[in-house]
Amino acid sequence: MPRKRPRALRAQQPLRAPRGLPAERIHGLSLRTSRAIERVERRSDDYYVHRGATAHALRRYRAFLRPPGRRPRYPRHSECDCRGCSFDDVRHARDVLETVLRQLPPRPRAELRHRVRALDAEYAARTLPDPFADRRQWRAHLWWRRRLANGHEGAPPWTAKT
Repeated sequence: MPRKRPRALRAQQPLRAPRGLPAERIHGLSLRTSRAIERVERRSDDYYVHRGATAHALRRYRAFLRPPGRRPRYPRHSECDCRGCSFDDVRHARDVLETVLRQLPPRPRAELRHRVRALDAEYAARTLPDPFADRRQWRAHLWWRRRLANGHEGAPPWTAKT
């Protein structure tokens, strides 16, 4: 009986993911940074930093800034504080990114910070400063929280339903 060649044997084996790859590679970041982020998410004891939270926060931050035009954008408050609903507030997404950035090693931190800074510049240009943020915000020391917000996302605060 003829022997099967090694190539034929390997072709019959089911495909499996290579070891060490992150469950979800973050679009636009290197594999090394994605692995470091996954490690931080896995080891974090913060309720909002969980597996896939950084990718979700980046997508949410980009989505908020995506609509074209020069009109100001107004972040909205989230209805609920659970892990999923809290990302309705883009400022919470930025909070999660900052938490992850503080815990990353230097090189992955620099790469992620480069991406976040580009989004930050656009966020600062597309939102308006809130002169009364120190009275309204519980985390007013963070610059992204010192922007006008309320109501439905994209709508001016004075059109908010009460």
